[in-house]
Amino acid sequence: MKRAVSSSRIPGLAGDDASRAPSALRGLLDDREIEEIERACPDGMTSRQIVDVFETRGIRFSEATLRKYVQLGLLPRSVRVGRKGKHRGSCGLYPSHVIRRVNQVKGMMAEDRTIEEIQRSFARFKDEIESVETQVRQLLSGFEREAKGPAVGADGRRDLEREISEAKRAAGELVRRIASLERKISAHVEPTAGRGAEGGSDLY
Repeated sequence: MKRAVSSSRIPGLAGDDASRAPSALRGLLDDREIEEIERACPDGMTSRQIVDVFETRGIRFSEATLRKYVQLGLLPRSVRVGRKGKHRGSCGLYPSHVIRRVNQVKGMMAEDRTIEEIQRSFARFKDEIESVETQVRQLLSGFEREAKGPAVGADGRRDLEREISEAKRAAGELVRRIASLERKISAHVEPTAGRGAEGGSDLY
């Protein structure tokens, strides 16, 4: 089963105020910070971890806002995964690239884009990207179940777990690159002329 990454392993959440200062002043995360977080959380992040990434950098964000982004189709829905250990239930995990998406939305809000414009900017490839990510996640989960089965010996299990871990990292990198390409494409698309009544400030 997948395991949520503790906040202590997420870059920027270990009390390094100096590294957070530029982002807090700018109101956005830079690409280096986002890439570090994505690498640190290949299995996904809880809503609390996502909120903490922004709050610890002095950027206003809340779980209520996160839910609103999901409802508006700006972010994918969380996936329920089991906690490690018996009788520990499950928790909802979001793919770590939602950090990049939230950052993009906030940048577009700063440009006074309307909610409709922001939604359209993500609508072109959102379904395809989420489909790829979901299918890869399900495939790797299937591999993990098979590797832990009784038919696999201890030595073989270790080798398979190592290769699955490497495949997860490669898959995470692929999704990051696709999301980055989507971001660059969106940046080159001219905003629709004429803005509606609802501004980006409604996404706070």
